[in-house]
Amino acid sequence: MAEKHEGINSQYANVDDMVLPANEKQFEFWKLRRSGHPNITIAHLLGISRQAVSRALLTMDEKIKKTLLSMAHSNQIEVDLMNVEKGVLFGRSIPFKTNAIVFISSKHDVQVWYEHEGDCGACPHYARCIELLWDFADELGITLTKTDDPTRMADELFATLKETI
Repeated sequence: MAEKHEGINSQYANVDDMVLPANEKQFEFWKLRRSGHPNITIAHLLGISRQAVSRALLTMDEKIKKTLLSMAHSNQIEVDLMNVEKGVLFGRSIPFKTNAIVFISSKHDVQVWYEHEGDCGACPHYARCIELLWDFADELGITLTKTDDPTRMADELFATLKETI
């Protein structure tokens, strides 16, 4: 069970007895599409057909969907909104009675962020939270306002992301 005060809960997501394949070509295609590249560009970059990219992305979308839903289920999060192309799920934590976001980061794996007001300066996970949020924003091409408060960063990041969905 996740701890509310930490803000993040890093876990690998097992889908069909397999960790989400962060090093597979399909995942690379998915990351390229998430960063804004159309299928035809991905195909040209990799020297393969557009149809091969489309098939790979359909397969990867299903894996992403299963991963997000599995993580939401295991953390007792009711789903409000999900976008597999961005790799994000917005919901509400039943046990913690707060908003929660499940997301997939190519650098930090599958994460769960619980909205909270914490004393971030006194938290031993402060640097980890800052790094996670900056990295995820960078993966999505979202520019954040400079701040030393992970709670404010998360609020800005996830509000901006939600607007794009």
